[in-house]
Amino acid sequence: MAGPILKRLTETARAPVAFMLDGAPAQALMGDTVLTAVLTQIDRVRCSEFGGGPRAGFCMMGACQDCWMQLEDGGRVRACTTFIEPGMRLLSQWPEAWRPAAVAVEPVPGSGSPPAVDGEELS
Repeated sequence: MAGPILKRLTETARAPVAFMLDGAPAQALMGDTVLTAVLTQIDRVRCSEFGGGPRAGFCMMGACQDCWMQLEDGGRVRACTTFIEPGMRLLSQWPEAWRPAAVAVEPVPGSGSPPAVDGEELS
């Protein structure tokens, strides 16, 4: 993971808020969204479930689904519309045990037929 992609330039006198990010202690400022709190620490809020690429929010108004973050307790929050809270425990990637197993689809041997489903060939 690369370093943070946001740098705080103003409002540095607000009260600090301690939280956990990927099991490590981190600090934000009171009034920060989860998105701001995380992106001042690292370069993503999560990895895409459709290929693993970094995601860092897109619409910034809670409409696009791009900034969902996992909580250690299994819940999730929209990073762009949720304010950081003291003691929040955030994950920028799913723990290995939570990740769905990859589903492999085998092509039907022969001339490029569609894959078989439950033993039956599709035409």
